[in-house]
Amino acid sequence: MMVSTPTLTDRCLKMSLSTLALDLLVRKRCWLLVALGALLSCGCHSVWALPQGAPETVCDTMLPFHAGGSVLPENSVSPFSIETSSSVVGQGQTLRIDVTGAPAGLSFGGFMIQARNRNPPYQIVGQFSPSRDGTVKLMNCENSVNNSATHSNAGPKPQVSIDWQSPVDFLGQVVFNATVAQSYNQFWVGIPSNPVQVVRRDVSSAAPLPTPSSPNNNNFNYASTRSPYVPPSYVAPNAVAASEDSFYDGCGQSKNCFGFPNGCVATKSCTSVSAVTVRGDIYEFELRSGKGTNAAYVALGLSDDAKMGEDLTTECVPENGRINLYSSYTSANPYSAVRVNVPQNSARLLNASLVDGVIYCKVQREPLTVVQGRSFDLRNGAYHMLVASGSSLKENSVGYHDIGRLPSGSPINLAVVQDVGGSSQLLVRLHGAFMIAAWIGTTSLGIIFARYFKQTWVGSQTCGKDQWFAWHRMLMVTTWTLTVVAYILIWVELKRAVWHAHSITGLITVILCFIQPIGALFRPGPNDKKRPYFNWGHWLGGNLAHILAIVAIFFSVKLPKAELPEWMDWILVGFVVFHVLVHLIFSISGIASDRQQSQRINTFQMGDMTHHQQHAMRNGMSMERKMDAPYAALRKGLLGVYSVVLILFVVVLILLVALAPIEKLFE
Repeated sequence: MMVSTPTLTDRCLKMSLSTLALDLLVRKRCWLLVALGALLSCGCHSVWALPQGAPETVCDTMLPFHAGGSVLPENSVSPFSIETSSSVVGQGQTLRIDVTGAPAGLSFGGFMIQARNRNPPYQIVGQFSPSRDGTVKLMNCENSVNNSATHSNAGPKPQVSIDWQSPVDFLGQVVFNATVAQSYNQFWVGIPSNPVQVVRRDVSSAAPLPTPSSPNNNNFNYASTRSPYVPPSYVAPNAVAASEDSFYDGCGQSKNCFGFPNGCVATKSCTSVSAVTVRGDIYEFELRSGKGTNAAYVALGLSDDAKMGEDLTTECVPENGRINLYSSYTSANPYSAVRVNVPQNSARLLNASLVDGVIYCKVQREPLTVVQGRSFDLRNGAYHMLVASGSSLKENSVGYHDIGRLPSGSPINLAVVQDVGGSSQLLVRLHGAFMIAAWIGTTSLGIIFARYFKQTWVGSQTCGKDQWFAWHRMLMVTTWTLTVVAYILIWVELKRAVWHAHSITGLITVILCFIQPIGALFRPGPNDKKRPYFNWGHWLGGNLAHILAIVAIFFSVKLPKAELPEWMDWILVGFVVFHVLVHLIFSISGIASDRQQSQRINTFQMGDMTHHQQHAMRNGMSMERKMDAPYAALRKGLLGVYSVVLILFVVVLILLVALAPIEKLFE
């Protein structure tokens, strides 16, 4: 037969009744005052000096506020114990911590608990989560948030269960230390748990928490809000991290997986990747960034149209040493991802880690989320998956997805397991190919004809126009056509303005390109005094558009959507050097040609000639004007070399755009 230990409440009640009986016998008139005094005396000797929890001034000592002097901690074996749901936990994952008494049902009123590194410098690690029954108050010790916990009221408690999340940047052993007070003058300080090993997360091992019922049939539910790390077998200290490829286990069989670049799931080489597992009404989302990407976040959006805007997004963001979960709603015009008016309780973080810069999180979402009057029904709806990651954050949202972004090709019901492919990039590829053909190819060649070949092929015409002008006009009309078509294609693809360095310089280029032929229609005559102004304006507009177009192409290499290799910059640099070198050679040959023509004219002094000689001289000069300028053969040969090399540059660059990401061809 078990004998129960009298509780504090029992002793207080007995003291009150004894005092009341004595006063009724001795001082019948004062019985109420004495009884009240006894009750107050009992009340003032409460379990904890502060009934609403330990103050943060005792973070280091963990001593009750009233301890000292004649009130000292017990030096006997504590009847209370600190139990953990597992002896091993993964980085960023969750344990359940139980503070219990023995024998079962032994109550306590106050407590304080911390997790500390078992080895020097013995710092406080991890964070606690609020309890559902309101018995726990979180504390901020050592300038960290929620890294300690205490009681929220001094009432008797047979057991307290708390969720603790391990840090994402810590490996090693931790020990939970607790102070437990059974009464005002009876408390134990520094009650330790068994050591818990924090290891690298094994993403393939997770199980729901057990849900023990409270003693005395109170049916308190101490279930964790996150799934704990439950290893299938013992993981030794200093264990090697599980292979990253385990993330892809079950893709297309038990879960939907999708990432970028397109097709990366099959090769297990995604820069960022997501997975969705559905079990009944449980929707679990996994997100992971790529190694070496320096990602500040990784996110998954659910969209009706594969475009950014009016989407429900799940964002995993490393902040202050832990992974935080946010739900956002994207706005298309202007684009932003806002967390205001988005129910954050529609999703909860199950597991998370940050290892070697790789963000991982596992999230459970409610089947139905309503945002700004719009319903996202995961049971019945079909959505595009949009995976994105970026290297920056804004004040209340994630930054631009400069690392990458890719929508799935078609909307899917998340419960239907299938191979998920990315959306078509045809319009993007055509846009890039047309712009390269226009501004690396036809524009460069058209400028060469206009600048250096006015005195070449003299007397030869096409469609009634000199050869240089006919070629120049044909090439520039081609540039104009390709540019306008490419601009329309990218608008059809994006359906909205996205402002960055490439789009701004590209827009200015398109405007200049569009007005150049319109200005040419109003070209003054050769002898008009306004003709020099037109020539300078036409020259400036054309060259400025050409330079900005090349700059815009350089900027496009950095765009995630383009998926171009970084070494493409060196090919562009090679083209610029080659183009400038050819211009330099043409300019030198032009100077030499002008000098030779000038020497021909000055060979004869007109004043010393007879009338017959002067007439013959004029006829000779007239005939010379109908001949090619000197060094015409050099110019023609250089033009041939330039054209061949230019075509090679254009072909290589277009192939890089059309086959992007080109690295996949060599894997």
